[in-house]
Amino acid sequence: MGRRLVLPSLLAVALSVAYGWAELTGYLWTDYELANEAPLRALVHGHIADFFRSVPIDGPSLVVRAPFAFGAWLWGGSDMAIYRMVAVPGLLAGVVLAVALWALRDRVFPDRRSNLLVVALVAGNPLILYALDVGHPEEILGTALCVGAVLAALYKKPWLAAVLLGLALGNKAWAVLAIGPVLLALDRRRWSVLLIACGIGTAIVAPLILLGHSSRGAVLSAGDTSTVFQPWQLWWPLGEHGHVIHGLFGTTKHGFRQAPGWIAPVTHPLIALLVVPATLMWRRRHGTKAASPDVLLLLALLFLARCVLDVANNGYYHLPFLVALVAWEALQRERPPVLTLVASGLVWLTVVRLAYTISPDAQCAVYLAWALPALAALTYATYRSPYATRRSASTATSATRATATA
Repeated sequence: MGRRLVLPSLLAVALSVAYGWAELTGYLWTDYELANEAPLRALVHGHIADFFRSVPIDGPSLVVRAPFAFGAWLWGGSDMAIYRMVAVPGLLAGVVLAVALWALRDRVFPDRRSNLLVVALVAGNPLILYALDVGHPEEILGTALCVGAVLAALYKKPWLAAVLLGLALGNKAWAVLAIGPVLLALDRRRWSVLLIACGIGTAIVAPLILLGHSSRGAVLSAGDTSTVFQPWQLWWPLGEHGHVIHGLFGTTKHGFRQAPGWIAPVTHPLIALLVVPATLMWRRRHGTKAASPDVLLLLALLFLARCVLDVANNGYYHLPFLVALVAWEALQRERPPVLTLVASGLVWLTVVRLAYTISPDAQCAVYLAWALPALAALTYATYRSPYATRRSASTATSATRATATA
């Protein structure tokens, strides 16, 4: 098996190195410059109090990636070195997940040429380029941690699942959507895994809440949509025209709408609470026994719902959805992951290619034209008759047993 891992490992590493080489060349006019440059510089140079005073809302992710930030000393400790080093854990996690997923698929469907396509869609997904370009490598890390936690739970590694889920919760708040799928994938020790994961996440977040003045303010204002009311979401038609909308760096956003005043405190709690009914519906439909890899469909459904319902939806928000979807296709379908290929193309077309060529209203129309049908299809597939496809269920079960005894 070791020799068989060489080719997928080389492909995953090559893609990550190429993406890093292409995008980690500068961070001017990105969210990194706006929010993360100053606190990370303070942290690396030993000014811990300044770090806590200036850390932004995604400060917990900075804590998770702090060991890599200190590695910038190897390159002289410059701001550019820090910027590049804190992107490494996301890229590295993508490589590990891609190779692990290839190995799991190869057990079920060995010697398929399409297996390498799975590696490319995980480690080389085009949205990774987009996330790096706008200064959000933590989204890549969170994606790998959440999907990895579900896979660990499915393949009888509950303590690894607990650690990965805990790190994901500490990395970004949207990881709460993975709690239900992880618990459903386990066949035992569900409460222990949940307690450990929540403990790890709390240990990461708590110091920032207690010591970070700007972190507390950022948490309280997390629903502010004055500059982040994006056209790629369900609520866009409710916004008002006729207002001058400015971006984070003061640029005018032509054609953008003003968010309704009531929407700020609604969307994020709504998204987080989705995991409760979605998980209960799954359990009612499929029973209490440990799930098959079909639970990855539930994860993909929740991640896509997050995108559609979040007024601040950014293009890179779709990366967790795409990686969860390709993980399901890799383990449950012998054919190439065509659904993820199509979905990746649609996301890239909407949020990257058309973002500056058509009006925001048209962007919304194009986005909802494929996102809502995709959401409906995922919902149907997730809650269809339990394990309707006997072949996929049996092969997944045999692969799980083989992995557990290997």
